[in-house]
Amino acid sequence: MSETELDNVETLADLADLAREAAQDDDTVLVFIEQEDAWFAVLRVDGEEDPRIFVSDGAAAARSSYGVILTDELVDRVGDGDFDDLDSLVAELDDEDEEAGADGGQDEDSARGAVGPGGVPVGPLGDSELLTDFGLAAPQLLDLSGEGAVPGDALADIAESLGCGEVLEAVR
Repeated sequence: MSETELDNVETLADLADLAREAAQDDDTVLVFIEQEDAWFAVLRVDGEEDPRIFVSDGAAAARSSYGVILTDELVDRVGDGDFDDLDSLVAELDDEDEEAGADGGQDEDSARGAVGPGGVPVGPLGDSELLTDFGLAAPQLLDLSGEGAVPGDALADIAESLGCGEVLEAVR
């Protein structure tokens, strides 16, 4: 694990190439991105396969110069037919959010319909199962992305779950 500057990254392909350069052989590379406790993203690069992306809050990331690289890719995939519709990009709401809707809060349909800049959905976006084979289930990742979650703490929890918490802290 190492800290990498994203200044020269202009596309998702640039970011994936940077990750592949850091890999030994065709090992899986995970890229953790955090924007000042506003959002976080995990990018998974497995060899030459297309990168898998999870963003904790798509709308917040879309307001960031490098977060927009990720959200644009996810939204573009909708147009390419990789997903049935935009709702399939928005990660499942956890049970607490559904209960809040029943108690007079925002219902599930209106929560899923919330969009930010460029039509990017508010809330988790992308592949919430990208860390499942490392032992971090999708519901756990979604819980770390929920309302009130602190992105820096979430990444620390993810790294700890993956067994690399100390390494993450060393590069912070």
